Amino acid sequence: MALPSLAMNLWEMLVRRSPMFIYMAAWTALITATVAVAAFSPEVAFVWAVSPSSSFARGCIGVGGAVRLPVEGPPGEVVCVPVHLFGRSKADFLIPPLFAALVVASSVCFTRAVGLWEAEDEAPLS
Repeated sequence: MALPSLAMNLWEMLVRRSPMFIYMAAWTALITATVAVAAFSPEVAFVWAVSPSSSFARGCIGVGGAVRLPVEGPPGEVVCVPVHLFGRSKADFLIPPLFAALVVASSVCFTRAVGLWEAEDEAPLS
């Protein structure tokens, strides 16, 4: 019974004595959600488009071991590519973390540029 009480006391102490903690946690959660959406949405869209259950990939099922991919041009133009060309490379381990770091850094720079917390710190000019 002492553990829930300890957790509640710790939570009240953080909330009551440090409102900046809540502010920091909210911005951290927002930036984390932004990075997650930005990092995973292209990958999810690609995997959904090339999955065998997708209506987009159904045209290559008759061709043994091929994936249907769109080509730039008129809608409906596709090419069937052998499956063995789709494998993990060393860049797959390097590029997503770099992209996530870039998104986080740009989010922090944007937040600082907007200056959401600087309004309280500055004295009015007279």
